[in-house]
Amino acid sequence: MAPRLAAVGLVALGLAACGTPRPEAADLVLVDGEILTMGAPGTVEALAVSDGRVRAVGTSEEIRRLAGPDTRVVELNGRTVIPGLTDNHYHGIGGGPGVDLTGARSLRDVADAIAAFALETAPGELIVTNRDWHEGQLAEHRLPYRDDLDGAAPGQPVVVVRGGHEYVLNSPALARWDIDESTPEVPGGRIGRYPDGRLNGELVDRAKDLVTLPAAAPPDPAAVLDAMAEEYAALNSRGLTSVRYPGGPPEQYRAIERLRDEGRLTLRVNYVLRAPRGANAPPLADALATWPEMGEGDDWLRVGGVKLGVDGGFEGGLMREPYEEPWGEGGTFRGLQTVPTERFIETVRELHRRGWRVATHAVGDAAIDLVLEGYEAANADAPIDGLRWVVEHGFLPRDDHFPRMRALGLSVTAQNHLYVAAPSLVKYWGAQRAAWTTPVRAYLDAGIPVSLGTDSPVVPWDPWWMLHHFTTRGTISAGVLDPSQRITREEALEAVTRSYAHLTFEEEEKGTLEVGMVADLVVTADHVLECEDPCLESMQVDLTVVGGRVVYER
Repeated sequence: MAPRLAAVGLVALGLAACGTPRPEAADLVLVDGEILTMGAPGTVEALAVSDGRVRAVGTSEEIRRLAGPDTRVVELNGRTVIPGLTDNHYHGIGGGPGVDLTGARSLRDVADAIAAFALETAPGELIVTNRDWHEGQLAEHRLPYRDDLDGAAPGQPVVVVRGGHEYVLNSPALARWDIDESTPEVPGGRIGRYPDGRLNGELVDRAKDLVTLPAAAPPDPAAVLDAMAEEYAALNSRGLTSVRYPGGPPEQYRAIERLRDEGRLTLRVNYVLRAPRGANAPPLADALATWPEMGEGDDWLRVGGVKLGVDGGFEGGLMREPYEEPWGEGGTFRGLQTVPTERFIETVRELHRRGWRVATHAVGDAAIDLVLEGYEAANADAPIDGLRWVVEHGFLPRDDHFPRMRALGLSVTAQNHLYVAAPSLVKYWGAQRAAWTTPVRAYLDAGIPVSLGTDSPVVPWDPWWMLHHFTTRGTISAGVLDPSQRITREEALEAVTRSYAHLTFEEEEKGTLEVGMVADLVVTADHVLECEDPCLESMQVDLTVVGGRVVYER
């Protein structure tokens, strides 16, 4: 980090020396603060914005000269300014249809929420929950299983959706889809059982294909855009100025495109499309025919690649060593490989041949083995170094992974799953593996480019909770896990600014507040680098600016 409040002269585009005609007034100036440019010339007092970009940085006296009668002048009064925050793995803000479990804090709360919802439904009607919660938020630190759910809505089928990898069904729901103890296991999936062999209602990853949930009614297009604009306004209120969608449908991309074209997009979006998956998925070539082109877009919305997956989530990450008991099933369960090796490798090679950038979900160490095998096969066809292919999540890298990642020029997107899910991970994987989860310090020390995000709504979307976790390794309910993997606040800020820009090939456009870069910035109530822990967890944002436009003000 450059020296604080470095003594620098005015740095500006097209600014004349003293005595020459006054330059055209800036659109926005911020003065009398501590502006962390994350680049040259370090920390400065003031900044000017014109036409959506940083026009000048320097002393407050120098920057005030650029203010005209129509210039918005922000008196910082010592507050901190940082480049806009980002999220490298954002699915949505949370909530969603069905029974809302986001506020549940115990198994009793889950049952009560389902029971209350059942009162508003017809007898025998299917009840489905939202997916935006985790058992780590419950006092019992476990999932609600079949027996827990059966009393909540007697006679009605209930499907509890948890994240993107798991359903839990009550007895009527199991009967609805003819799932019982004789149902064969699904490749790439898991049908959960109690110790006595009875089904506990849990369907993991590909086993979810046994259930077909009703399709939602087609939403009103105008309502979709309004909801999206409201969602992005909430993200702006916490300082987010860019997000990356890690695997979505082309319909969502087109909706964001419409929002942009209407001038209502208030943050920048890098959109990664989701490859077909599941038993009834269309062939890859058919899907590609419906997609926008790789790299299509502009500074506000751009196609960033395609996402694949090779293993499950918390309860299905593919491991070299078995899970802890009883989940290890006598040393035989090592997680779930959700796609056959040959199919994954061929898909990766085909995408490479077609010019697509690949990102792959990999949780366990054996999953990372498989990703590297596939990427190396594509690299043998034509080099991928320089294309910045991605390992999504990368929970459990091993020492032998790092040189292979460097040789391929890979990037890693890390998220703060451990912050919420630590108790579950300790039970599934044991204390040592759980504590190692997402070792950003090790990645950085190995020279692997790392950016940060949340995986919202699997983990709450607040970027400050994420920054708090990676700089402290603190969790909500399991204390501090492996403090050796802490990173400094400077490194964390770098990861959500410059490193995110590297991930999306935008390092010449954003990630710093250097002259000429887009004016995406945040004013914080406290000093990001100097306030006392746990200040990041509750950091207040006073102002968010995207492209020179104020999109949030407290």
